[in-house]
Amino acid sequence: MTKINISLEELLEAGAHFGHHSRRWNPKMEPYLHGVKDGVHIFDLVKTREALLAALEVLRKASSEGKVILFVGAKKQAKEKVREVAKNVGQPYVVERWLGGTLTNFDQILKSIKNMADMKKKLEEGYYKDYTKKEKLLIKRQIEKDEKVFGGISEIKKVPDVMVVIDTHREAGAVKEASKLGIETIGVVDSNSDPYVVDWPIPMNDDGTRALELILDLLEKAILAGKKKGKK
Repeated sequence: MTKINISLEELLEAGAHFGHHSRRWNPKMEPYLHGVKDGVHIFDLVKTREALLAALEVLRKASSEGKVILFVGAKKQAKEKVREVAKNVGQPYVVERWLGGTLTNFDQILKSIKNMADMKKKLEEGYYKDYTKKEKLLIKRQIEKDEKVFGGISEIKKVPDVMVVIDTHREAGAVKEASKLGIETIGVVDSNSDPYVVDWPIPMNDDGTRALELILDLLEKAILAGKKKGKK
């Protein structure tokens, strides 16, 4: 199988090299930084590329083995793309605020998902037809609320094997839960973050839409390539 590749020029054009203002940095990111320009940290794209290729291989292998890969990314620059990619590869996703206990209290989450599914089924089958208008409205609102929280993980049956996180600083709660359970983690890590909280950091701009879309497209290709290999 031909390995997925990415050039330094593509990363540069997408703006992957821009970090945060130099005042807002985590010293642990120093090995991945090239320097400072106009008060902004600049990533060493050679190292970004190396880390990205390593993460892509991890995902390709995980996908070929049929593992469950959970995508987490609620920031506005990424959430719709995260949803799109996760759906394209048939994997679960969380694009709203992380609900504490999603992983560490997984059995309860499964119960909540089942309850949501039961309510939807009853609504479709007319179970609530004799309820008052107000009661029906409250039920519909509860279903909508649950869909927003659990919709992306409604088909999940087990704790994920791998978690992909967009902006590990923002999604610190998700990263901590994954770490506690020994779930392998891949994370897009900006200059204000600790790269060592995930197993496979991808040091780069986590705010630029173009950069995030480029990386997410590559993650999608890696998973689909792994899935194709797994079927052979």
